[in-house]
Amino acid sequence: MKPNIIDDAAKDFRYLLNRGYPRKAALDLVGNRYTLTFDQRHLLHRGVFAGADAESRRRKLLRSRDLRGQDLAIDGHNVLITIEAGLCRRPLILADDGFIRDISGLSGDFKQTATTESALRLVLDVLRTMKLRNILFLFDAPISRSGELAEEVRARLIEAHLPGDALAVKVPEKILIGFPGSVATSDTAIINQSEKVLDLAGHVLRTRIKPQSMIRWTRKRNTPGSQ
Repeated sequence: MKPNIIDDAAKDFRYLLNRGYPRKAALDLVGNRYTLTFDQRHLLHRGVFAGADAESRRRKLLRSRDLRGQDLAIDGHNVLITIEAGLCRRPLILADDGFIRDISGLSGDFKQTATTESALRLVLDVLRTMKLRNILFLFDAPISRSGELAEEVRARLIEAHLPGDALAVKVPEKILIGFPGSVATSDTAIINQSEKVLDLAGHVLRTRIKPQSMIRWTRKRNTPGSQ
């Protein structure tokens, strides 16, 4: 992947989005213009946003210390898969909106492994420092063995003396979007419909893993979610 081509494509994609072009049409136009591969187009899709959209999401970003004594609902698969990407040195991107995302597209094919255990341990270590009132992990039930993963997380919360629960539900987004506290996710649809969002995976990656291969666009940006 040639960085200059991707940088130029990102600038053009952002330009079109800022002028109101539909996202899919703009991505197709830029992708065809630069003869981008599927992976390169996915990279732009995950990381580049119109300025107004990116700024709106950045304003919602919380710092971990902001949640002391509060309730937090965690988009379980979203968070764990992103952290696993960092542990496995898969590609990550610091997006225009300040959230760190993986670009592997593995959500539907997720399988619990020893790396999942490592990612979960890092998450629980961070949650322990946050002094939350209550924690709710939500996993996508249609993904294989989600019930077992929720059961394991529930047991680990008890072991760690952390207040909370873990559930596998058919549509986690419905609960996350209506959750009265804060949510932890990098899913744009959930972020757009939430008031307060923690980039929990991003916080773990920045403070515990510190990946060296993260893709960052060349333009300067503020990242309010930095801890």
